[in-house]
Amino acid sequence: IIFFSVSELRVVLLGNSWSERSSVGNFILGETAFNTEEEPDCCQRFTGHLKKKEIVLINTPDLLHYNISEHKLIENVKNCVSLSNPGPHVFLLVLQPEDFTEEQKLKLCRVLQLFIDQSFDHSLVLISAPREESSGSIENYMQHPPLGDMIRICEYRLLLQKNLELDELLTRFSQIVKENNGDHVICDVFEDTKSDLTSGLGSLKQGETDSVRLDPFRAAVAIKSHTPSPVESTTNQSK
Repeated sequence: IIFFSVSELRVVLLGNSWSERSSVGNFILGETAFNTEEEPDCCQRFTGHLKKKEIVLINTPDLLHYNISEHKLIENVKNCVSLSNPGPHVFLLVLQPEDFTEEQKLKLCRVLQLFIDQSFDHSLVLISAPREESSGSIENYMQHPPLGDMIRICEYRLLLQKNLELDELLTRFSQIVKENNGDHVICDVFEDTKSDLTSGLGSLKQGETDSVRLDPFRAAVAIKSHTPSPVESTTNQSK
């Protein structure tokens, strides 16, 4: 098994269910650190030790809620940046397939871009256990537009929570760190709190940048298509 090479691995939990994110966080830490029943209104940070390495988990409140204000969104991301200083290595996107909507996809892209455009290269999708047994195949998830879109933009870095082992998850964390040359995300954002979504899109035409500004997912796709491709993951499918 490959374990992360950095002395401290910082992981940000994002997704569309506080209880699921908290359960995953507790699974990683091996203890009940996050309260799965009561969602706070701010980010929470807990530290654990695995294989003589330190892992820091930052869990976020529901940033994908349909009525969260832009001010509140930025405030929470700022808090997350502070708690993950000098920057996160991995964004673990814990997604419930039955409940992940197109609107939440756009909101999640917006959140990741508020950190920095390169956040997608540090992201791993973890699909929570489906409520219906028949829906739990990778093929079905890829055909579900919002979820399939997120999987594709995260370069098919994907794991299924069902029967997931901790060593497998840590190995994927290690691979993401390696793919990014051991670098963490440098979140030099919020100098302009409006965070222009079209940064890095200078090669696009004016009309394209105007329309992209209104669609965070399209902006993310455009940014990735106009920058060098990240190292492709060698394990695109779960074991």
